[in-house]
Amino acid sequence: MAAAGVVSGKDSSSVVEWTHAPKERAHRGLEHLNSYEAEWDMVNAVSFKKKPHTNGDAPSHRNGKSKWSFLFSLTDLKSIKQNKEGMGWSYLVFCLKDDVVLPALHFHHGDSELLIDSLEKYVVLCESPQDKRTLLVNCQNKSLSQSFENLLDEPAYGLIQAGLLDRRKLLWASHQWKKIKKDPYTATMVGFSKVTNYIFDSLRGSDPSAHQRPPSEMADFLSDAIPGLKINQQEEPGFEVITRIDLGERPVVQRREPVSVEEWTKNIDSEGRILNVDHMKQMIFRGGLSHALRKQAWKFLLGYFPWDSTKEERTQLQKQKTDEYFRMKLQWKSVSEEQEKRNSRLRDYRSLIEKDVNRTDRTNKFYEGQDNPGLILLHDILMTYCMYDFDLGYVQGMSDLLSPLLYVMENEVDAFWCFASYMDQMHQNFEEQMQGMKTQLIQLSTLLRLLDSGFCSYLESQDSGYLYFCFRWLLIRFKREFNFLDILRLWEVMWTDLPCKNFHLLLCCAILESEKQQIMEKHYGFNEILKHINELSMKIDVEDVLCKAEAISLQMVKCKELPQAVCEILGLPDSELTTPDSDTGEDENVGLTSCPPSAFQSNSLPVLAASEARDDNPTQISVSPNVSRLTPA
Repeated sequence: MAAAGVVSGKDSSSVVEWTHAPKERAHRGLEHLNSYEAEWDMVNAVSFKKKPHTNGDAPSHRNGKSKWSFLFSLTDLKSIKQNKEGMGWSYLVFCLKDDVVLPALHFHHGDSELLIDSLEKYVVLCESPQDKRTLLVNCQNKSLSQSFENLLDEPAYGLIQAGLLDRRKLLWASHQWKKIKKDPYTATMVGFSKVTNYIFDSLRGSDPSAHQRPPSEMADFLSDAIPGLKINQQEEPGFEVITRIDLGERPVVQRREPVSVEEWTKNIDSEGRILNVDHMKQMIFRGGLSHALRKQAWKFLLGYFPWDSTKEERTQLQKQKTDEYFRMKLQWKSVSEEQEKRNSRLRDYRSLIEKDVNRTDRTNKFYEGQDNPGLILLHDILMTYCMYDFDLGYVQGMSDLLSPLLYVMENEVDAFWCFASYMDQMHQNFEEQMQGMKTQLIQLSTLLRLLDSGFCSYLESQDSGYLYFCFRWLLIRFKREFNFLDILRLWEVMWTDLPCKNFHLLLCCAILESEKQQIMEKHYGFNEILKHINELSMKIDVEDVLCKAEAISLQMVKCKELPQAVCEILGLPDSELTTPDSDTGEDENVGLTSCPPSAFQSNSLPVLAASEARDDNPTQISVSPNVSRLTPA
């Protein structure tokens, strides 16, 4: 037994209800709990934290309904569009016969199928031949009023006789049923929810464990329409009280000049150990590195060299790693043509690597032209990585991660081990199931919803709520979004692991915030959003994005009511970030540049300025005079 409704009446606090009878829940079992759509019982009892109205003021919403509420006759329903199976949360979009498309109903915790099952009691649904996600509607000649008579059939009558139903609630339900019988089409979506709400309330009694609470999307949909809305939940394990959170004003962030060779040298002792590692990371986070330092400092940032190692220990480590590298390289180099014919995986890896290498950063002088030694080294390092991690092998996009590393290291062996360390961080992005990508997209959605639920709702209404347009950003860490010089700066800042875990997700939020105004004001749909985001490539200001992302992190530091999910994403068990601002060293005042405060000071006032277009021609990095010694082993 299940019920659903999508209208909030002014005489009821129930906005949406969806319930499973206990027996139905028992039959679903572990199989459903492990599916993409985890079980949720019902959306029920959304309570309004009412504010007193003075001088006769009243809410501006007509009929006391939220702007997100809607109702329609099932005879007017033309089709139902569903989400893509197996990715993210589910949603349903109702299209009426007059081509009106209603706002999407999102089921972040699953069970959209049960609403479909209930609708099939009154209409015939069949899959569209053109689109399997679309269900076409053909109404049966069933009386909706007859369906509602079943609410008072013999089993229910038995409950009444046994005194299990509150008599006053029964009388109200009977009255509502008579209204529905007179005008079943108009009253369906309102009445169905209310009738079942009263009957189920009686069946549940006062057992608080039966009172499930709404998923977070309802809070987001309603919070913009109803100031002061609070959704209450029982204090149950695994559930969190979700309230409207004011993150407060966003602070102004300053960045400094890149760390110089002199500053680096001052922090090294006589045996070559790095002193005050935390302070050094903070300086790198704040301004990046001068290019002359990258070859040395990146090995520490990526974990190839331990921060506390001496110069002598690093020399020994390089010798050991050089031997190890060439042993692995010899493995694929010594495979004969006859052997390779019988090794399809190695053959496929080689073919894919050759294709990708020939189109990786070919406009950069380091890789341009035919028979370029840089291209040969890219190929050899990627083939050797297949020997290092044969299970993963090579996946498209990995050449993008290697290219800047080889450019900076100018050495095959060092570039390989830095790449292997970077791949330890990025491994899940390239695994067959791509669980790392799915997790990051969900986490990004959680962060963006906290910052701007209205923008999230708009994206969802345009079938863009999964944020798939950010896929490339996450897969190869913005490699194709910034010019080559800027990506060196961005990556070294991210490798400091400051100011929090998953800082790259805040970078995504900062970019999207800059584009929000244009996307919403111009009413971009799915295709326009995708096109617009793709066209940002090479037009994003790296320093501006770093400023905004850090400011967002500092804004969250000051918020004492961060949802637990956000704290976990950012690695903040105590809602505290490790911020470079905590350092008060005198060096932090060197070469500071101020970033303007965001126009978006609070998540309750989503007013943003669109970012201006940048120069399409990125600065070309000069080629090192040592490039001539880049020859494959």
